[in-house]
Amino acid sequence: MHIRDWPEAERPREKLLAHGAGSLSDAELLAIFLGSGLPGRDAVQTARDLLARHGPLRSLLDRSPRELARLPGLGPARACQLAAALELGNRHLAAGLERGDALTDPAAAGRYFARRLRPHRHEVFAALFLDTRHRALAFEELFAGTIDGAEVHPREVARRALAHNAAAVIVGHNHPSGCSDPSAADRAVTARLKQALALVEVRLLDHFVVGDGEPVSLAARGMV
Repeated sequence: MHIRDWPEAERPREKLLAHGAGSLSDAELLAIFLGSGLPGRDAVQTARDLLARHGPLRSLLDRSPRELARLPGLGPARACQLAAALELGNRHLAAGLERGDALTDPAAAGRYFARRLRPHRHEVFAALFLDTRHRALAFEELFAGTIDGAEVHPREVARRALAHNAAAVIVGHNHPSGCSDPSAADRAVTARLKQALALVEVRLLDHFVVGDGEPVSLAARGMV
């Protein structure tokens, strides 16, 4: 049965218009993007097959455009469209931090770090530099490592903070394993960063660990 023959309340587009994008499953959202499916399969079934064979959703969307282009149901044109849609989402999220407004929602910074760092397949440590009113000055990926670690140099973080004339810093790194629980090493480097930045009168506001699910704030856990 074609999607247009489904009951109206079950069609992905109609559900989105009636209840918002959050009401749709991963397969339904992907189906709207696909528009049509493979021969003998509607867009929803094609999306379900993609997620079953190449998912879950994060694993699918973390693939490069060249990798996506080789998957059945996508191809080069849809792979480029999907990569462009993801980048639009990244830039929309970044715009809230880059337009000069004060950062008053810590969760927004966590989402920003997640968007920037989650696609990396190796560990990356980054910093968001803020002015005295906690407005974003710059975001930099400072250190890159292996799949399970990256060496962090607090003195370099302090040097970049001074270069941006920052009054505060939020840092974050990803765990490619998907586990976002802070390790003993994460707690230790947070303490060293806080001490190094304090020497140049820069505040460390938070340290986010990005894995699967919501990023973990060390400040929220009393570790900053």
